[in-house]
Amino acid sequence: MDYPAERPRRARILRDIFGNLFRPAAFDLSWLTWNGCTVAKLAQGIYTDRAFDRLPVLADALTDAGCDEAGILDHCRSEGPHVRGCWVVDLLLGKE
Repeated sequence: MDYPAERPRRARILRDIFGNLFRPAAFDLSWLTWNGCTVAKLAQGIYTDRAFDRLPVLADALTDAGCDEAGILDHCRSEGPHVRGCWVVDLLLGKE
């Protein structure tokens, strides 16, 4: 049964998975290798452990690595909900 109260939550989950399709985020491979691959390791840990509470830490690491992409940073710092398939984590890990 479709409950109207669940619709906003479902919409947020879809945004977590697909991001903003009308404003694709720019991505720089150098972020992944910065500081001994810190960003890549954080993203992999978040994915493996389903530890989406670590996304703000990932945002800080991305900022330190030179990322100024508002869509990525804002998403990592948002309350979510975040799920496996999060577009930022998948982008950083090269998943489709």
